[in-house]
Amino acid sequence: MRTCAPWRGRCGVSLRSGVLLLLIPPFLLALQLLVVGSLLPGVARVWMGLEERDGGVAFSVISIQPKRSSRHRGTPGVAEEEAEVDDGQRRGEGARAYEDENEMHSRQVGPRALEVQLWAAGEPSFTAELNRIISYITRPQMNCSKVLSPGRAQPAQSPAAPAHWLLCAEDWLLPATHKTCVAYSFSMDGGDADFLKTVSGLGCEIHCFDPSNSNASGGHLGNSLASNHGNGGVVSQHKMWLEWRAPKKRAHKRRGNPGGVSQTLADIMAALGHHTVHFLYADLLSGEWRVFQNWIEAGTLQNVHHLVAKVHLQWAGFEVGGRDEEVLRYWFSVLQGLQACGLKLVHSSAGEGHSVLKQTVANAHSSYTLSWVNTRH
Repeated sequence: MRTCAPWRGRCGVSLRSGVLLLLIPPFLLALQLLVVGSLLPGVARVWMGLEERDGGVAFSVISIQPKRSSRHRGTPGVAEEEAEVDDGQRRGEGARAYEDENEMHSRQVGPRALEVQLWAAGEPSFTAELNRIISYITRPQMNCSKVLSPGRAQPAQSPAAPAHWLLCAEDWLLPATHKTCVAYSFSMDGGDADFLKTVSGLGCEIHCFDPSNSNASGGHLGNSLASNHGNGGVVSQHKMWLEWRAPKKRAHKRRGNPGGVSQTLADIMAALGHHTVHFLYADLLSGEWRVFQNWIEAGTLQNVHHLVAKVHLQWAGFEVGGRDEEVLRYWFSVLQGLQACGLKLVHSSAGEGHSVLKQTVANAHSSYTLSWVNTRH
């Protein structure tokens, strides 16, 4: 029987030719995949590998990854566009608690997205969530050596009597001159009277917003109704309220006239030509949680120095839904978002009643008036 070695004669040539024939098909397939991948817009890259199997060479395709559109790379507003395509996608755990069953809306994503906090007890628990949020809103985070109390424009070391709110009056936290002082008030029940008296005494430019005020200007900030308010202060009254939804498509608005009777705080400030609001009072009648979320996500709070706001706990609030423990966690997440934006709690005052989410709770109140100061301005 004739034998031959691979390095001798025509027998060796035939063996090498056979090996080459075995290698040609895999490489042709690889070349075809590369060409197809370069022509199809939905394919970004093809990962390939060669591995030895039983003395031979086999070709394998590891993965084909879809190409990402360039608009998905950090472009503002992408999350809102994707939510329009599929409202059920890109929602984190617990997001169902923050969407009203009857009126779903896309979240505005701005400089800082609202971060949902972990469960207080590691799992859903009404008691644990309630204790966490009550503990948070009843413990001031900053002590002020001087304060402005309701109705007073002169700083004092402490209020003369128990106060519903306080403004931190440290020198570095107050406007340099009265000419630069701007104050906003959002109230429909007249509960801002002492606040207006205080900021008027500071010489601030004051704007009051009340959609129920028939004497105020309606919808157009450029045509506000001015009135005197103590100490010669001038108050501009607007028949307008705060909105928490950002319009999907903004029409160009001239300064002083954004139109509509409900606008975001950022739009109101832009229309009035204000870069900074030094003092802001808000009693939004259970709309505060969504408004706070808008301020966090839009980055508006970096331009607000002092905030006095009433928070309502007797029910979930406008466009907030879910189980009670989910609502409490959402509220706490919003408060954490305010702190992350630089706001520190300086005063807390409990309101009447002991109802939280329609449940009677002895160690909690139905509402609290909270006073914050922004330490990052």
